Amino acid sequence: MSDFSLDGSERLDIPDRFDVLVVGAGAAGLYTALCLPAHLRVGLITKDALSRSASDWAQGGIAAVVDSHDSTALHLEDTLKAGAGLCDYDAVKFLVENAATCIHNLVEMGVAFDRDGSNLALTLEAAHSRRRVLHAADTTGRAVVTTLTEQVLSHKNIQILSQAFVLDLWLDPQSQRCQGVSLIYQGQVCWIRAGAVVLATGGGGQVFAQTTNPAVSTGDGVAIAHRAGATLRDLEFVQFHPTALTKAGAPRFLISEAVRGEGAHLVDRHGHRFAFDYHPAGELAPRDVVSRAIFNHLQKTEADPAIANVWLDLRPIPAETIRHRFPNIIQVCQHWGINVFQEPIPVAPAAHYWMGGVEADILNQTSILGLYAVGETASTGVHGANRLASNSLLECLVFGAQLTHLKIESDPLKRDEASDSPNTFHFLEPFELDKIQTLRAELPKLIWQNAGICREEMTLDKAIAQVKVWRQEFFQLSLSQALISLNSANTIRFAADADPSLKAWGELYNLLDVADLILKSAQFRTESRGGHYRSDYPRPSSDWQVHTVVQGDRWDIAPVKV
Repeated sequence: MSDFSLDGSERLDIPDRFDVLVVGAGAAGLYTALCLPAHLRVGLITKDALSRSASDWAQGGIAAVVDSHDSTALHLEDTLKAGAGLCDYDAVKFLVENAATCIHNLVEMGVAFDRDGSNLALTLEAAHSRRRVLHAADTTGRAVVTTLTEQVLSHKNIQILSQAFVLDLWLDPQSQRCQGVSLIYQGQVCWIRAGAVVLATGGGGQVFAQTTNPAVSTGDGVAIAHRAGATLRDLEFVQFHPTALTKAGAPRFLISEAVRGEGAHLVDRHGHRFAFDYHPAGELAPRDVVSRAIFNHLQKTEADPAIANVWLDLRPIPAETIRHRFPNIIQVCQHWGINVFQEPIPVAPAAHYWMGGVEADILNQTSILGLYAVGETASTGVHGANRLASNSLLECLVFGAQLTHLKIESDPLKRDEASDSPNTFHFLEPFELDKIQTLRAELPKLIWQNAGICREEMTLDKAIAQVKVWRQEFFQLSLSQALISLNSANTIRFAADADPSLKAWGELYNLLDVADLILKSAQFRTESRGGHYRSDYPRPSSDWQVHTVVQGDRWDIAPVKV
């Protein structure tokens, strides 16, 4: 155990090293931890309580070919089509061919998917050519995460580190191999060694003022991988879910795409199904098309489109189907005074899913030895420029299962010197905490306005300049100077109740990096494709049928693997 202490006698309840550290406890992190070889000692790090993740919020379901009227070839074709020319073929093929096995594993674990008699019930979602989306009512993510959490808690080789915040990756100075992480835990910064580190921290929706993501989705994995020098890819591609509940005082609760798949209509204040004015598939067009349709329609028809909404009318769906398929949506809407059986739901787009991330291969290996990435944090090539509905939970499972094959050196790392390191105490200054709160409130507004559904050169330039100023202000904070310059020869203690403030600092650190990366990536790609729309370059260009890659301060392009 570590020699670090809060008062000179109390030890932190954490080992000096693990075989594997998994950062993040959504579907990707939980499933990865379960799939790792059972003889490995695994640390599962979550900055909040278990099940506070976007996976837990996922309503629609998991796409997989489990019906004789469907085929992996069709699932492959649908995924490639949705990806707008930027999917890597082999990665997509691997995803769809391994989907059924993962579904079988979840059923064996006890996930109670809805049934149609003895068969698994399937629904249709946008851009799918067949009914292939499995679901557990409208809380599929919760059903999966709850079951996976129960499984993790029963595995003695997995130790959960909750309320722990990863500051940065810890690289070997000679080989640049990832050898662990620096961690804020129980009021102290400590250094934990590991034979391998897996980033499974989800997306970064909180960089936008309007998002369906939970508060924990602050792009942590992408930010810390970037600071360590990992290659990132396709960061400009953000999927904006077209139908988030839009009501004063209510959170941007996602109204599942499955609702439209079951027959709900998208209408304006006059009852007009305007989505058909923008695409022949209407409400079932790809998400980016529907989001822009709503955005453009509001621009044309509303005096203040930034706060306006359209309406999602569930009344064309049989009432019994609504009760069976969408009980959670019924409950949440009812809580906010909306009776879905009698009136439409006010909705507008919100940031939902980040297609870009840390570049990783089919085995989840990143450009840094010893560092892996799984799920929304990763860019494996399966989503391209626009993720196909319900492929996100599937990616978490299929690629998480690849860690079954992980091999690490038996003891590749040196003894932890950090336990003998100087230990200083740092006070949190109230005015600095106020500054952190102010920046955290202003940053998402800036990114939503300038790198949201529609982007263009002038506003991107202004936003990049503003983020640069805010980053400089952030780095000047004494807390920033103390933590950013820290290395394994030093550590810092804080008051035991300082963790929430330290987490707020760390999340802002990551969000500032994520904001800068998204803005510059959006500026770099001078075309419109998938989840990236430039009003000054409104059409796709064959010259841009390439990945954008980022390493350090350098942006470049890389071919798509077809």
